[in-house]
Amino acid sequence: MAKFFNEMTADGSDFATATAATREHYREFATWLSQQPAETIERKRAEADILFRRVGITFAVYGDDAGTERLIPFDIIPRIIPATEWAQLEAGLVQRVTALNMFIHDIYHDQNIIKAGIIPAEQIYKNAQYRPEMQGISVASDIYAHIAGVDIVRAGEGEFYVLEDNLRVPSGVSYMLEDRKMMMRLFPELFARHKIAPVDHYPDLLLDNLRSVAPQGVDNPTIVVMTPGMYNSAYFEHAFLAQQMGVELVEGKDLFVSDNSVYMRTTRGPKRVDVIYRRIDDDFMDPLAFRADSSIGVPGLLSVYRAGRVTLTNAIGTGVADDKSIYPFVPDMIKFYLSEKAILNNVPTFQCRKPEDLAYTLAHLPELVVKEVHGAGGYGMLVGPASSKKQIEEFRQRLIARPEGYIAQPTLALSACPTYVENGIAPRHIDLRPFVLSGKNVSMVPGGLTRVALEDGSLVVNSSQGGGTKDTWILEK
Repeated sequence: MAKFFNEMTADGSDFATATAATREHYREFATWLSQQPAETIERKRAEADILFRRVGITFAVYGDDAGTERLIPFDIIPRIIPATEWAQLEAGLVQRVTALNMFIHDIYHDQNIIKAGIIPAEQIYKNAQYRPEMQGISVASDIYAHIAGVDIVRAGEGEFYVLEDNLRVPSGVSYMLEDRKMMMRLFPELFARHKIAPVDHYPDLLLDNLRSVAPQGVDNPTIVVMTPGMYNSAYFEHAFLAQQMGVELVEGKDLFVSDNSVYMRTTRGPKRVDVIYRRIDDDFMDPLAFRADSSIGVPGLLSVYRAGRVTLTNAIGTGVADDKSIYPFVPDMIKFYLSEKAILNNVPTFQCRKPEDLAYTLAHLPELVVKEVHGAGGYGMLVGPASSKKQIEEFRQRLIARPEGYIAQPTLALSACPTYVENGIAPRHIDLRPFVLSGKNVSMVPGGLTRVALEDGSLVVNSSQGGGTKDTWILEK
């Protein structure tokens, strides 16, 4: 793998005390860090663990250890981004999410991008996330992905790439907010020494965004956060966001449909609900329309939604745009809908459904990252350089059996940020998930969730695969 970009030092060293090698935007922090006794830092790290556990910032584990709760590791060395770099990222993210919303509206209405031959029809209609039930249905403000979590990586000489678009039920924003709160509590002096853009207004921004997409004619909408329940891996976030916005946290059993409207059961009787920020996948939202065995949905919800009498965020059917088989076409969407060149590049991608791309992928498996088009959370993927010959050959058979289910990408040398590990400070690979809100306007707080692969050499940052998080600082001018 090629040499990676070090976020803090230009010479790639693990840590430098504000020398010429330290990038300018890190120099103030590097000076401060070099003055901190090791025992002080260790005490602060232990304090952070205790506080996170006390607040309940954990996630549920699936797979072999199903049912257990883990604390997401938190690293106290922030990822720092200067204002000029953030301005470029923000412009690219707004452009990208705007085009994605136009794409979703198009495929459920006029389908101009298919008629123009830019995206093959089968890529849409055979997509597991395509919902024919949404065809021809108007949604509030023509917005489908109200909350988008776009994964950004940095590689090579420091150029940014979009790795994934998360448009269904993107998670992680609570960790962004809690990481900032923790850093301000542990190290208030750092915030006096740096002009760090705030992120704590995200819940207010989200609430304003949800209000702006209420059904037509509703002036003071009732908003709820809908969760599958306390055993969901992101339940902490569901409860956190409801509490921060001052709205009710509900489960499917708390809602019912009557008179072509959705109501919430309360101690004072039924209350009409206008906007549902749902953290439940499409399949489970309405047992009358999708999976009949769903016990966490609301029977009849789809009919109310189709009538325009409730807003679901994100919209049903949005997942067709964050499928990895659609990802390669996003730059074409931007050109088609906005007549602009993409500000943020995609990672070069091989579509294994194409015979020539499949042949290349099979011939270069030890060098590539291969992902399931419907996969998430770091599951169902092959990281060639980190896999054994046996793992590669087993994956090869899966790929040959179902090539349309996979894409492949070169193994990027993800940028690294100095991170506290058992042996001291060492570089660990990171990504960034900013959260983009779409309503009457497209907006975002300056920053996002920086995820870090804590294992030496690992490129997998997902918490489900042992990753941790960092606070993300955007330095104001």
